[in-house]
Amino acid sequence: MSQKILIIEDDKYLRSIIIKKLNLENFQVVEAQDGEEGLNLIVKENPDLVLLDLILPGPINGFEVLSRIKKLPELSSIPVIILSNLGQKEDIDKGLSLGASDYLVKAYFTLEEIVDKVKKIINNKNK
Repeated sequence: MSQKILIIEDDKYLRSIIIKKLNLENFQVVEAQDGEEGLNLIVKENPDLVLLDLILPGPINGFEVLSRIKKLPELSSIPVIILSNLGQKEDIDKGLSLGASDYLVKAYFTLEEIVDKVKKIINNKNK
């Protein structure tokens, strides 16, 4: 059975190339364009991992999505990797303190490295 990844990212191009790359690695991918849709899909799909952008359209940003996931006992064990352009130390510290498994600044990581992080965190979760 393939692992299910939820990607919450408003950039359609970036979302599509990450999905293609994850599909090539035999991951099942569910996608959301904003925080509200992302939260609904987390509850509905129960993904094995969430890739989360922080700057999202609408009232719910990525920090809020992460905070809500970690507050719900039935969702709190789902690993979340933040994938954002926000690279300030305060943002990284805030994301990690809210419970993110990792924080990747988009500009610093290749698609392969992102997929490797996903695999590593899922493998650790399944041990």
